[in-house]
Amino acid sequence: MKTSRRRAREFAVQGIYEWELNPDRPASLIEKHLRENDYFVKADEALFRTLLFGVLKDAAELSPKIDRYYERPADEVSPVERAVLLMAALELTQHPETPYPVIINEAIEITKTFGGTDGHKFVNGVLDKLAADVRPDEVASQRSRRAH
Repeated sequence: MKTSRRRAREFAVQGIYEWELNPDRPASLIEKHLRENDYFVKADEALFRTLLFGVLKDAAELSPKIDRYYERPADEVSPVERAVLLMAALELTQHPETPYPVIINEAIEITKTFGGTDGHKFVNGVLDKLAADVRPDEVASQRSRRAH
């Protein structure tokens, strides 16, 4: 059973993906298109809007934060993986109320749903590095808890 927050993230990723393929498409049209899905009513609408519109607004700022951790040329990253990474980067950098392991786990699960066979491993690697950079105290605390 998917939570309303998982559904919100899935719809946000679909919207970000649609925007990546059609950068001139208005965000309002992307949102309208996603709302036509029967399952949209089960999504956390506030989280969906925060993620979709946040990424579309801040993509130029978020991209360099994730691009530097790629172990392949940026143009070889699938649009699905990129959409997931942008969404997770927004949460990691702008939503400290959500624990970083939750953000990374959600990103991995969404990538398993929509991405390629091993895309989730790539997403995990990038987000682990980003989390260590943008939330060093939280990551250190989590690692220390695991060690004990």
